[in-house]
Amino acid sequence: MTVAVYLPLADKAQWWVEMLQELMPGWDIAALDDITDPDAVTYAVVWRPRTGDLAKFSNLKAIVSIGAGIDHVLNDEELPQGVPIIRTVGDDLTQRMREYVALHVLRHHRDMPRQLQAQAELDWHAIVVPVAPNRTVGVMGLGNLGAAAAQTLSMLGFNTRGWSKSPKSIEGVETFTGPEQMDAFLDGCEILVNLLPLTEHTTGILNADLFGKLAEGACVINCARGPHLVDGDLLAALESGQIKQATLDVFHQEPLPTDNPFWTTPGITVTPHVASQIDAATGGRIIAANLKTFEETGTCADLADASRGY
Repeated sequence: MTVAVYLPLADKAQWWVEMLQELMPGWDIAALDDITDPDAVTYAVVWRPRTGDLAKFSNLKAIVSIGAGIDHVLNDEELPQGVPIIRTVGDDLTQRMREYVALHVLRHHRDMPRQLQAQAELDWHAIVVPVAPNRTVGVMGLGNLGAAAAQTLSMLGFNTRGWSKSPKSIEGVETFTGPEQMDAFLDGCEILVNLLPLTEHTTGILNADLFGKLAEGACVINCARGPHLVDGDLLAALESGQIKQATLDVFHQEPLPTDNPFWTTPGITVTPHVASQIDAATGGRIIAANLKTFEETGTCADLADASRGY
């Protein structure tokens, strides 16, 4: 079996090639740009493939997304039709997201950005906040990562609610379902975490209309995908005070251009798409296991549904 590997940074791609080759003896693993016989490629392991990269492989059995989302694969306008897409998910990725969400919810809850500003101003400013049970936190998207994040926030004591397209039941979390319950979910929400998959229905969901339905002075955390957010609407909401602070881990363009106002806008914390960043050692084990299972059985537990976009 020949596996083509692509990531935008060549050194990272080589890291994955070496890790997968070690985990999959007997398979041929190579960087996509080093492939000399496209017809020999039966699997592709990719993150943000370029348009046309995958179309050159006529014998693809499956495409593996290096991550839980598959939108970056579906963005390829020349994507071969009917080829199964395998997501990369697992306990390590879920744990990383639990940590990131808990960290930034607590930062906003305890108003750490204001506390750090006070330190910079040499101001002994004791900020008093409500205890977690008196703070309403909402999580949009209750898949593997969202459900785990919501459960973690509930265990920390927050009044936690979650919203999803289909009904979900999570201990300690009040759940809301579908468009008809979105307003009730947003009403009174003081910290909003977005972990929705990116689809045509969720693109631009973080917009002025949604911000206006949150509690005044709410905080927003986007650790799903950049196109979920209407950038100008967030900047306007921060200017008006409807949104107090935001943590952004994902962006329309990555790396985030140095002239983007998010870098310097007061109240915004920028992180470089690291909320649940996968490393080659962890991800390699998951991908190797999925590929071996798929090769043997023609399926695996982490198959995505391209028609739904996740």
